[in-house]
Order: sequence, then C-alpha cells, then structure tokens
Amino acid sequence: MNKGNDIKPHIGIFGRRNNGKSSFINLLVGQDLSIVSDKAGTTTDPVKKSVEIFGIGPAILIDTAGIDDKGELGLKRVAKSNATIKTVDCAILLITNNKFDNIEINLIKQFDDFAVPYLIVHNKSDLQEITNHTIEKIRKISSATTVSFSCSSPTNFEAIVEHIKNTIPQTAYQKTSLFTNLIKPKDIVLLITPVDSEAPDGRMILPQNMAIRDVLNNNCICITIKETEIEDFLKLGIKPALVVTDSQVFGMVSKLIPEDIPLTGFSVIFARLKGDFEKYIQGTSYISKLKDGDKVLILESCTHHVSCEDIGRYKLPDWITKFTNKELHFTVVAGLSEIKEDITSFAIIIQCGGCMVTKKQLQNRLKLAIDAEIPITNYGLAIAYMNGIFDRAIAPFFR
Repeated sequence: MNKGNDIKPHIGIFGRRNNGKSSFINLLVGQDLSIVSDKAGTTTDPVKKSVEIFGIGPAILIDTAGIDDKGELGLKRVAKSNATIKTVDCAILLITNNKFDNIEINLIKQFDDFAVPYLIVHNKSDLQEITNHTIEKIRKISSATTVSFSCSSPTNFEAIVEHIKNTIPQTAYQKTSLFTNLIKPKDIVLLITPVDSEAPDGRMILPQNMAIRDVLNNNCICITIKETEIEDFLKLGIKPALVVTDSQVFGMVSKLIPEDIPLTGFSVIFARLKGDFEKYIQGTSYISKLKDGDKVLILESCTHHVSCEDIGRYKLPDWITKFTNKELHFTVVAGLSEIKEDITSFAIIIQCGGCMVTKKQLQNRLKLAIDAEIPITNYGLAIAYMNGIFDRAIAPFFR
C-alpha cells in the first residue's frame, strides 16, 4: 500500500521561494523536520509531515516547492506543487514583503477551482508588516482570512492554529460512519469477506477492518464469515439487519442471501462515503452502452503488488469485456498518479472505493471527468450492475 496516501486531513503550505514555508511547518510540528535555508529553492518536491493539531487531531502537513521557481527543473517543481492542490483539504498561502501579484492570484484561482479553502498568512512580519494596500489587493480577489505572522517571533501562534481550525472543513477530520442510516444499535450485521491471493497474509484488508470497527462503534453485533460459509450461517436461523459483501462475490452472495435481507458491498458503502454517489449511480448503466474501441479508465487509489487475481487490472476488465462483448481498451492509473491521457478520450471511468485516500482527494480526482460530463462509476456498483443486482445493492441507502 502507498503509505503516503493517508486518510488524515491534508493541509498544504504554498508560497514563493524563501517565504518561510519550511520554518512555518517546523513551528507547527514542533520539530526541525523541514530544511530551513536562506537560499531560495531549498524545498524541491512536496514533503509530508504528520502533526497533531488540537481540535482537529492527526493531520498531514505538505511542504511544497516555491511557486515562483524558475528554469526547466524549477518549472517541474512548480508543476508538482500545483498538482498537490487537488489533494489537500485546506491550504495556507504564505506571502512576505507585501508581494501579492499574479503568482499568488493564479494560485488562489486553483484553490477556488478545486474548492480548497485557504488561509493567507503574511509571514516575516517582524521585518515588514502587511500594508493596507496589500490587504486591499487581496480583498479584490479573495475573502479569505488574512493574518500577519512571524516564525521568528511567533507571538500569535495560537491564533494562527485557531485560524487553521476555522479554515479546514470539519468534514475533513470529523469521522463519518460508513453505516449512517443503514443500521441501529443492537442490529446484527453480517460481513462476507473472501480470502484469496490478494488478501494480505494474516490480516484483513483496510475496508474490512474499517467496516468491522464501524459496526462496533454503532453498538451493533458484527459477524464476519467467508463466502464459503454462507449456507452454514443461514442454518443458524439468524437474520441480519444488513449484509455487506466483497463486490467480487456479489453474484454468488445475492443468490444465497434471501431477498428480504438488505444486501450491499464494501465498495458501495465507500462510494457513498467518499465519492459522488449520485453521479456514480447515474453513470453505472453506461457500461451497457460501451462500443467497440471505447477506452475505459480504471482508477485505483492505492498502489500494491499485482497478482493475476487483482480486481482492477485483471478481473474487472475481464468481467466488463464479457458483459459487453465489445473490444475495449483499458487503462489503469494507481495511487494519485497523474492521468496523462486526455480525460475526454475515455468513455467511462471506474473508481475504486477509495479507502486509502481522503474524500477531497477522491472527489478532486474525479472532478475533470464530472466537468467533462464523462460517466463515472465505482467498482462495487459496476460489479453489482453486471450481476443484475444493481437495484438491490443501492436499495439499503434509500430506505
């Protein structure tokens, strides 16, 4: 798994070279983790640091390269810094010496494009205080909170932290239940979890772990079995309030679980939690409209060792090809890697559950497709559709 794709809220620090971004992060973290130098361009690639922020909890700070870097290599650094914008839940723009012009304006435009809330901090204010003229320039294009600060004399440090807390959306750090409106205390929830070569040795995969904990957090009774034990379980005469299965065995499970028992999938639950559930539902049926030569983009939000049982690279393309009986071309992009091909060249995009990334990262990853009106769906919804149980898989969410 890509450890860098952490599901904690992400806060990006942006600004020109030598504006004190690394010093600012060191102050927030309370350690000298970022290299501090008077030489411009010390920070090259975006670097992540974990921090505990009172009132928010664990978070990831991202130190980015200067947005005014120059030269061939410098422009690549700027591109990486810009690419970081769509992965953060909140941004902090550091300015100094009252410099606020097109460089900052273009950065703010990108914040707005990806709906990233941001705070503007005039750093090094012990050397030069922010002027009314600069504040007026900012106000012409932005209503973001703007504060003065100095890493050298951080007298208002607590106020800065409070501003960060007020800027980052609560939805980024408040934990939302996977099972909101699906179960109530004392319900019995049956989780069906196949164990194949893709399953990590000696442990459950993350979505299964999260689901088990969430069921317990809802004060429910959690029962976990493999698909091979469904019939044995049913003989016990226990009727679950909800059954959640790995989408790979949707077809088999739907035949064994009685119709009067609500059934859905792990991936479908994550689709509602993190993705655009309405767009997913609308886009799923486009699978039936695929034509020979169409390109299908499959997005995985983690990176992992690939085997012949990998769902994104092997099983899903095989199932879609057999279902449509069309000659299709599949592209798989893992982690948060750049989608290098023109997004409009794809007929449909299929996103995994996204258990390894934040909601903001997943939604911004799909933004280009949604803006271009390209159909999008999700692993679990697509598999349910191809197994003829799409309506059953989404029914628990609309009771």
